[in-house]
Amino acid sequence: MDAEIIAVGSELLTPHRSDTNSLYLTSKLNSLGIEVRFKTIVGDDAERLGTVFRATFERSKLIILMGGLGPTEDDINRQAVANVLGLTLHEVPEVIERIAARYARTGRTMPANNARQALVPEGADWLPNKKGTAPGIWIERDGRIIIMLPGPPHELEAMFDEQCMPRLKDRVSGSQIRTRVLKVAGLPESEVDERIAPIYKPYSNPSTTILSTGGAIEVHLSAHGATQQEADALLDELTEKIEPALGDHIFSTSGETLEEIVGMYLVMKQKTLATAESCTGGLLSERITRVPGSSEYYLGGAVCYSNELKTRFAGVSPKLLETYGAVSKPVAQALAEGIRRKVQASIGIGITGIAGPGGGTDEKPVGMVFIAVADERGTEVREFRFPGDRERIRLLSSQFALEMLRRRIRN
Repeated sequence: MDAEIIAVGSELLTPHRSDTNSLYLTSKLNSLGIEVRFKTIVGDDAERLGTVFRATFERSKLIILMGGLGPTEDDINRQAVANVLGLTLHEVPEVIERIAARYARTGRTMPANNARQALVPEGADWLPNKKGTAPGIWIERDGRIIIMLPGPPHELEAMFDEQCMPRLKDRVSGSQIRTRVLKVAGLPESEVDERIAPIYKPYSNPSTTILSTGGAIEVHLSAHGATQQEADALLDELTEKIEPALGDHIFSTSGETLEEIVGMYLVMKQKTLATAESCTGGLLSERITRVPGSSEYYLGGAVCYSNELKTRFAGVSPKLLETYGAVSKPVAQALAEGIRRKVQASIGIGITGIAGPGGGTDEKPVGMVFIAVADERGTEVREFRFPGDRERIRLLSSQFALEMLRRRIRN
């Protein structure tokens, strides 16, 4: 059974509101072995919604509409769906009683327009709403299931979990969808695909998608099987072929972030860490401390934005700053070695660069960043030229600092 989701609401077509309900529903449907083939967002326009729903009804066996079940004039879902299906709406007295009782419990009287929420297409089941006033609607027509859910997430999730999931379980064939994400660092998206395309292209099951996300590349594998074990076996087979092609650029196959992986290595090797950051402004230390238990290995750090504080906090020589400038390989090395020495950590990281949008020159353009990792074996310093705006440069700087640290500890 393939599914399609239609999110209804003009606010979802603005930059101020995102559709998060479809992510929740997709996860729930996948757990039943139901794959979502389409997602559509439609504004509060009955004609446009009717056009979208008509096309959806032709191609999908399971259709879920979200939103548009409230008491106001722009809540159009019931009427639009009924029009396409040639059904009339009738008022359900029990729904009105429930809504009125909900208002009475708060000492208020139900407004007259709430009666719109009691309109249900003929032959449909209405789904009680324990968290709000708008009931859901379940329609079965021509071998298809149409589910209409309220828009507020807490109402939608409770209704779908309690009333829709059990009914859908009885109707699916029992196939399972399992997914796996291989997280890759240190390679661009094009090179990842070049390395693994000959491996995954012969497979239609599992399917493969490659995504670029915040300085890392993710290889998403999705497999269908009669059982979870069968789907997992398909994922194992393809993963075992992909891993040698990407080698140690893969840092996670179980969903961990790069900062979590680094933390695991630091604990295993019984190492401690300190950081001295300039252009990242503390972003690296913030990422490190997102991980529960990071106090076991992260001693602390300093945001050394000015030259004066590079000297005071990390012991960088004023002469070094004068000779090479704050954004330079020697200063990055001095930051890493200085903060390591200052707090007596096993490993020190130093970052200095130009995040922009101003401050760049022909010799030192925006995006030039130097990252250093120092330990008892010496110091590694690398120069990077990161593209993008200020936030992207800062993010990539923190990401590559973690990747340098991961490789340093691992090796």
